[in-house]
Amino acid sequence: MALFVEIIGWAGALLVLGAYIGVSTGRLSGGSAAFQWLNVIGSAFFILNTWWHGALPSMVLNIIWCAVGFTALWRIARRRISPS
Repeated sequence: MALFVEIIGWAGALLVLGAYIGVSTGRLSGGSAAFQWLNVIGSAFFILNTWWHGALPSMVLNIIWCAVGFTALWRIARRRISPS
């Protein structure tokens, strides 16, 4: 189980880093669903990893990060389905 949690943690780090690099290089928009999904999944993976290690401040930060991403995804979805 410990190896699985470490792999999940590293995968989360790569997803969040990929999102940051994508926005920094102009390949992704901060308002895009792709950027938000990378952050949501990455932070969810971090939540598991930090909980396992007992790193509560990091876990709380990633819970908030994940909630912000889900809120952004909800707004993106609302804009797509609402008539203009």
